Amino acid sequence: MAEIRHRVGIRGSAADIYFLLTTDAGLSRWWTRDIRGSGEVGSVIRFRFGGDGPDFEVIELLPDRLVRWRHRGHMPPAWQDTEILFELQPEGKQTFVNFSHYNWREAGEFLAHCSTKWAIFMMSIKSCIETGTGHPFPDDVHIDLDE
Repeated sequence: MAEIRHRVGIRGSAADIYFLLTTDAGLSRWWTRDIRGSGEVGSVIRFRFGGDGPDFEVIELLPDRLVRWRHRGHMPPAWQDTEILFELQPEGKQTFVNFSHYNWREAGEFLAHCSTKWAIFMMSIKSCIETGTGHPFPDDVHIDLDE
């Protein structure tokens, strides 16, 4: 199985980052503005990018430490059965976000595309915390003409 991993140090608290990962208001500030459904374990979050997008079930929450989702639904097909993990690690004046998107069936061009986009969105979280302004879709950095 293939995996995407990123690690970003953010000058901010784990509590502030956790809020961005676990609420509709927070998630809409860094990933996509069209979101609904975040909440406790068992809730299904619907992320939309121009009308379509992935659904994720919240499967684990440890306040200010860990957020884990499992892909649900059919879009995109390559994400079926994948999971996303955000681990928050406070260290000095920063909190590290250790990100994983794992259980990919194969490594290929789409995984490479998604890895780059996840890096962009991790930087959006960083910007959101450190400057007050994230860059969620559709205001994110586009890496190809089809976005």
